[in-house]
Amino acid sequence: MSNSVTAQHISVLGLGAMGAALAQALLAGGHQLTVWNRTPSRAEALVSQGAQVAATSAEALAVADLVILCLLDDASVREHLEPAAAALRGRTVINLTTATPEQARSLGRWAAEHEVALMDGGIMAVPSMIGGPAAFVLYSGAAAEFERFHGVLELFGRAEFVGEDFGAAAMYDLAILGGMYSMFAGFQQGAKMVRTTGGTAAHLATLMAPFLQAMTTMFAQYAPGIDDPESYVPEQDADFTAGAIGTIDKAAVESGTATELFGVLLRTLPGI
Repeated sequence: MSNSVTAQHISVLGLGAMGAALAQALLAGGHQLTVWNRTPSRAEALVSQGAQVAATSAEALAVADLVILCLLDDASVREHLEPAAAALRGRTVINLTTATPEQARSLGRWAAEHEVALMDGGIMAVPSMIGGPAAFVLYSGAAAEFERFHGVLELFGRAEFVGEDFGAAAMYDLAILGGMYSMFAGFQQGAKMVRTTGGTAAHLATLMAPFLQAMTTMFAQYAPGIDDPESYVPEQDADFTAGAIGTIDKAAVESGTATELFGVLLRTLPGI
């Protein structure tokens, strides 16, 4: 994006494992950085790399062109932003704290009322991945600010704007995590089943991982069935899918590892 510019001064509030990783990426990118954390000792490593430490969150919010929050929850975000509304007027805030879509929308309404340019974000990485090729971060809200600070955002990983609805990034984030946890649940159930035959979870992992990776290519095939269901013609009909899930469930019962998981799948997947 040729019209991207970097911030002159960035503040990061919250120096847990993820916040510290974000701050380190900004320092590596050559930015002037102010940090704040409720426990000041967590800033020591960043200070040695050139960061300045604010005595209060209000100080950190007031000095920066761009403010990035990576705090515990929505309540902690409100705790620090709301008293600083006047100081934040005209500034850009990116909230990378995990929240629900409606919490993000509510904060968006607050930001608009106080003339704060706000983006909400969802980090699709663990701290060690920040700045690496596999990391990406979802953003929604102020599209103009995404363009303006795109060069900064790319320091964390691929920056993906998903819409002006403030809740969009949170929804995409939680949808992806939901898919991940569903996959983990399937692996745990499958591991219990194969162990009843003398197999091991470790062996199953070596077989399941490449198969599931290959199956992710089916997402694009299933997507039209959700986006445009009236014109969608599935490759595999619902009866076939239901039969396959039913057989898996019978095997779970036979192995003594019966679970509600496959009943949930039976109610969910045939519609694809």
